[in-house]
Amino acid sequence: MNADGKGQPYRLPSEAEWEYTARAKTPTPYWWGKELGKGNANCYDCGTQWDGKETAPVGSFKPNAFGLYDTVGNVWEWVQDCWHDSYAGAPSDGSAWDANSCTAGRVLRGGSWDGGAWLTRVSYRDRDSPDNRYGRLGLRLAQDL
Repeated sequence: MNADGKGQPYRLPSEAEWEYTARAKTPTPYWWGKELGKGNANCYDCGTQWDGKETAPVGSFKPNAFGLYDTVGNVWEWVQDCWHDSYAGAPSDGSAWDANSCTAGRVLRGGSWDGGAWLTRVSYRDRDSPDNRYGRLGLRLAQDL
């Protein structure tokens, strides 16, 4: 809820919502193009002062076309979807693929400061147990309007 207790609730985005907003309508591996380049994100070999050491302050890199910062690198971002090995059977409406229990873990997207550049491609996905807490895991909230 908003700080005043009114308004729409916040939630984790679905995997489809995360990819759409991180990609910002681009077909390329990164929202800024086909190559990682230097200084566009924070990952183990991204060419920044934080590489492999720690998270960068929010907003240290240019925002994408939707005005969102740090959509790749910095921290893995939880999404609402449970892990599935493929998209076969996934919802076609962009909603979360949320089974009754996420025994195989929840999906993580975006890569992190301590992972290689190839893990920051917008299409790359990983998973972990939602019970785990690490400095490389974070989240981005969505709000229903």
